[in-house]
Formats: sequence, structure tokens, C-alpha cells
Amino acid sequence: MVSTRFAPLLCLWLGVVCSGVVAQDRLPRGGARVREPRGALLIAGGGVRNDNEEVWKRLIQLASDYAQQRGEPANQPPRIAVLPTAAWDPKSIGERAAASLRLHGADAFVVPIALLNSPIDPMVAVRDPEILRQIQDAHGVYFTGGQQARIVQVLMTDDQQQTPALKAIWDLYDAGGVIAGSSAGAAVMSQVMCREMGRQLNVLEHGITSGKETSPGLGFLPSEWFVDQHFLIRGRLARALVVSRHHQLPHGLGIDENTALVVRQNETEVIGYKGAIWFDLTQASSQANEPGFNIRNVRLSYLDRGDRLHMRTLELTPAPEKRAEPVIDPTSPQFDPTNDEPIFSTEILGNTTFLDLMRRLMNNRNDHAIGLAFDAQAARKGPVPAYEFRLYRDRDTRAWPPGVLEDYTISNVHLDVRRVEFAGISYR
Repeated sequence: MVSTRFAPLLCLWLGVVCSGVVAQDRLPRGGARVREPRGALLIAGGGVRNDNEEVWKRLIQLASDYAQQRGEPANQPPRIAVLPTAAWDPKSIGERAAASLRLHGADAFVVPIALLNSPIDPMVAVRDPEILRQIQDAHGVYFTGGQQARIVQVLMTDDQQQTPALKAIWDLYDAGGVIAGSSAGAAVMSQVMCREMGRQLNVLEHGITSGKETSPGLGFLPSEWFVDQHFLIRGRLARALVVSRHHQLPHGLGIDENTALVVRQNETEVIGYKGAIWFDLTQASSQANEPGFNIRNVRLSYLDRGDRLHMRTLELTPAPEKRAEPVIDPTSPQFDPTNDEPIFSTEILGNTTFLDLMRRLMNNRNDHAIGLAFDAQAARKGPVPAYEFRLYRDRDTRAWPPGVLEDYTISNVHLDVRRVEFAGISYR
């Protein structure tokens, strides 16, 4: 271990799927302070496949646990309300998600709360007694993908208060139910969420504006944590760092596709296909007089399948299979890697590139790696601004080899980011 959560008009939309109990130190969006929720969060990074039994089954199991807590028969499938609020085509997207949940054993139904293409005005839907009853009687809620701003626009009032529907969702979570979401449904889990970000190079160069590139989320996660999705496959490290620094958030989690985090009582577990990056800015610093974005001493950790992280104590616990393996300690005399090839990338924000550099650092005599981010098309015409990402080992850097799993667990690779000039690309 290392110190390092209607009526006939709606019959085609609503299924038949109790009451929430208002649950110490959490502040839901637009609501009063409540004690720590009894429920769980399942936050998926997007692209969850139907054959990902681990993610779907865990969601259903969490809902079943709550159903039994309420004294309902153990042999009945749990009721999960699907909210396609973020989707352009909510009926088809919602039914597709409900079908996946039914395939794995849930009694899933679609709730017609959506900004676009809905048979019911969303401002009416979030107050409709029948819809509220459907949510209150559920054991879990699942937010689909789409555009996360739509979720907040519908479920929060203009003065940032909870609508009755959002209060019902929070009551379910407080009482012990599960709140889940994928892609856009993951983005709304933190109190600050990405909105319309654009290219990461532009974000590095020009920064962000609150209310434009970012806006409030629903705040199910502790307030000091930020979450981002599609993280490794889309190389979203740059935007996550800019957002976290701008909003003075000390911690963030970037979840990859077909992967999920389960959060309960502040403990996070990685399940599914891949893993998540934990970025820790508690010891980071920036220089206000330097151009563009800059930051020093960010600590990056990679949590693989089965790894756990406590969000209060910051204790990282590798999966049991990895704890059986010898830890990789670069400060140890036994650390004697055979690889001494310099670690360098000209596309640090590419698909899983920065994770690859972190991995290579754990089996290399070089104690640092360099990655660049720049506009390659513009660089064909001459010098362009670029950003250097310098990853390096320090005294607290550790790793655990894959063992029977597929990837390392890595703790505390340090990162500095600075603006540089790329001299240009010339070739014949």
C-alpha cells in the first residue's frame, strides 16, 4: 500500500419499476449539507461494451444490494432508471442502454427526462409526480452519454437549485442506491465538469473560461475531485490539468473507455477493461509570468483493474494479484533495468501515449521521459508554440508488475509542463 458514488402518454417510455431518506459533510448541487451518502457511484469512461460483464454486473449488484437493504425479495431483479437526458435521440439511446441492463439481469426502464426530442417538456417532466415516483421506486439511476451540459440544464434550475427530479436522484443516492453514468453521464459526477473544450493545444495556449469551457456538474463526487472521461484513448491529460489548475482542484481522475470506477464511502475501485489516471496537484506550482500553461510537480498514478484508491486518505492499494509481486522501486539497489533507450514522443496527447511513457520509465535506466504537443500542420510552415511534458521518477515513484493482469500499477510519476518553441518540420 502507498500513501500516495405517467400516464398512458408515457407507456412507450416508462417501465414499471422506496422512498429516499435524506442521508456529515457532503454538499449536493443546489441542496443543503447532508451526511456522507450511503450509496455508490459507478462512473464509466464511455464506450462500455455489452460484453463487459464486470461493469454491467457490478452496477446491477450494487442496485440489488440496495433493494435487499430495503427489504425487497432477493430473487427479484433490481429496478434501474435510465436517464437519456444528454442524448440527441433520447428514446433510442435510452432504450439501448436499458436493453444492455436487461441483458445482464436488471429491470431497466427509460425515464423521459430529456432536453431534445422528448414527448414531454423537460421542465414539466422534472416535476411530474409519476416520473418522480418512478425514480423514487428505483434502486439505481443510469445516465447515458451525449452532451453533459444537457443533463445539468434540465436537472438544475436557472438559479442552480435542484429540480424535484434531481432531489429524488440525490435521495436515492443518500439512502443507499447507485448512481451510474457513462461518458457525459460520468462528466456530471464532479462539481466542475468539462463543457465545450475544443482542441487541447488551444486550451494550453489560451486557458479556459468558467461557464464556457467548464460549468458546474451535479457534484456527486467529493468537491475537491474532478473527473474526466475517454481519458487515455483521447489523451486528455492536458485539458484535465488546465481545468484542475483553473478551478484549484487538488485531485482528478481520468477514466478510460470500457472501464469504470466504483466509488463507495470514499473508496474507489477500478473495474472493466483498462484503468484510470489519478492526477495529484497538491504539491504542484505554476509561474504566472510565463506564457501559456505551465505547471511543475504534478504527480501521476495509473490505477489498473482491481486497484483501489481511498479519496480521503489517498492510500493506493494495488490489486491482490499485484501485491504478490515484488514492487518496482527505482531507488533500490536491486533496480537494474537493461533498457537505456531515451524515452521521447512527439505526440504526447495521442492515444494512450503518456501512459506508455509512464510504463517505459519503470523499466529504463533513464529517469525521465519527454513528450511534445504541437500543431504539426502549422509546423510545416515554420516555428510554432509547443508544450513540453517532462515525466520523471522521484523518491516516491513505485510500480507493481502486471502479474496475471495486463498492465502495471504505477504510483507517483512526476510531471512538469512548460511552453517551448518547436522549430518546425522540414523533410524531402
